Amino acid sequence: MGLLFFALFLVVSAASADEDAFIGVNIGTALSDMPNPTQVVALLKAQQIHHVRLYDADRAMLLALANTGIRVTVSVPNDQILGIGQSNATAANWVSRNVLAHVPATNITAIAVGSEVLSTLPNAAPILVSAMKFIHSALVASNLDSQIKVSTPHPSSIILDSFPPSQAFFNRSWDPVTVPLLKFLQSTGSFLMLNVYPYYDYMQSNGVIPLDYALFRPLSPTKEAVDPNTLLHYTNVFDAVVDAGYFAMSYLNFTNIPIVVTESGWPSKGDSSEPDATLDNANTYNSNLIRHVLNNTGTPKHPGIAISTYIYELYNEDLKPGPTSEKNWGLFDANGVPTYILRLTGSGTVLANDTTNQTFCVARVGADRKMLQAALDWACGPGKVDCSPLLQGQPCYEPDTVVAHSSYAFDAYYRRMAMADGTCNFNGVATVTTTDPSHGSCIFPGSGGRNGTFTNSTSPVPSSNSTASGCHSRYFGSSDAFTSLVVVGVLLWSATFL
Repeated sequence: MGLLFFALFLVVSAASADEDAFIGVNIGTALSDMPNPTQVVALLKAQQIHHVRLYDADRAMLLALANTGIRVTVSVPNDQILGIGQSNATAANWVSRNVLAHVPATNITAIAVGSEVLSTLPNAAPILVSAMKFIHSALVASNLDSQIKVSTPHPSSIILDSFPPSQAFFNRSWDPVTVPLLKFLQSTGSFLMLNVYPYYDYMQSNGVIPLDYALFRPLSPTKEAVDPNTLLHYTNVFDAVVDAGYFAMSYLNFTNIPIVVTESGWPSKGDSSEPDATLDNANTYNSNLIRHVLNNTGTPKHPGIAISTYIYELYNEDLKPGPTSEKNWGLFDANGVPTYILRLTGSGTVLANDTTNQTFCVARVGADRKMLQAALDWACGPGKVDCSPLLQGQPCYEPDTVVAHSSYAFDAYYRRMAMADGTCNFNGVATVTTTDPSHGSCIFPGSGGRNGTFTNSTSPVPSSNSTASGCHSRYFGSSDAFTSLVVVGVLLWSATFL
């Protein structure tokens, strides 16, 4: 499948952070065939991934990362927090073994003290801030406190009443922890680590949250969520949760602590109770998330200030307990084969490898035939797609079915629109795939020109009266009843795409 369409340079700036906004990845190790550290680093370098988060401070992994320039967040495992939080000497020992032994060769830039401690290890919560302070003191003693920041990841569930975001507040029962924690982050110039999972928000909403809203798909203005107190419009769950974090901090009078999202992603496979854990949804979410961060979109509360984010995760972890989805959050399998090809066209990134021609827009399996026909007629008419290859005697006439013909037309439109967001939807009857649908002499526009006939997405758009779009008579010449249906469909599609 080639290299993943993935380049995660620091290409946008965040005014409230010490460094530019970035996309990184989490590296879990619950694999039955875990690659060795050298293999992991080779994959990171091949994909130009410059930020990683480890769930521990594995010595072999840190040695493999030496002299790569990759910025590394190391972690104090939850089972070590009690010892570190009760002893300054134990904390200094941990820093000496796991940080001082590796810098500056290994570019350690942050230490995550535990993970979701308040919800998963509440008995350690009273000494969480002490553990962070002791770790920080050891860094100060080594003159590393300006280079390495100390924080701790929180689940977004610690934020209550998260919509509208302006009404959000932290669970007040944790005030004895959160208030001194925020004071520590503020005084040390650190950031709030927040895990944001729109997948779980969507799954737990019982249909209240639309799938498109969770996946960053384009919404009409009437479907955007509006905060009645601020009149800010929210087009995705991710922004709403992040802004809820900002508002929750401001409720406690902390207004200058940036947020870094330490985990976010979407599972590519699930069991029968997880129908939306699919390859297409995982691809859509992560592709849109990366584009959203690297395009410096920001959030409604802080426009233009992008949120640095670590994708969960690098590998599928087959040893993770729980439902099928828990094992399938990875961008790669253990052999380094991409789970899917990220669709990042237009993200402004530098690419590890050109795979822009490796995704295709085709008819969705089981789509309503009349809806497909209406979409096909629109694509070959107002959509200005050259559908002449679909005419009788031409390469893509066979098979003579609305599914086959609409797949070709959808892909042609998708390519002509440079694979922009929302251009492979057609009111839900189209979907993106990484499987080349070309067959025989019928070469789809997105195939990269296997027979030299690839149509570049920057080619001139056919005019509305162009004779090249030869499908009008075929698809607009049916019975009066169906013609009426098509006309209505065309009007709807025109309103959507033109």
